[in-house]
Amino acid sequence: MNGVTSALLAAAVVLAWIAVAGFLRLRTPFEYVHAVTFANVTVIGLIVIAAFVTDGISSRSLKCALIWLVAVTAGALLSHATGRALYLREGERR
Repeated sequence: MNGVTSALLAAAVVLAWIAVAGFLRLRTPFEYVHAVTFANVTVIGLIVIAAFVTDGISSRSLKCALIWLVAVTAGALLSHATGRALYLREGERR
């Protein structure tokens, strides 16, 4: 593993901890979704970039990119569905 890959993976770990700190600091379930989305996009994105730096364009790095694309898409859909469910639940309490 070269220095660039190590730096990218270290940055991914730091960003994951920042997302955890943000999750613990936020107060409402609507705000929690932002921390989870931040981790989903940035941490997995840095891991995919590290795969491309290590392997170049290969089947393994392309699979990583596809997994990231699926995770981002599914994360966006789940975030929207979770936000909508929370919004409806809050409306029922009033």
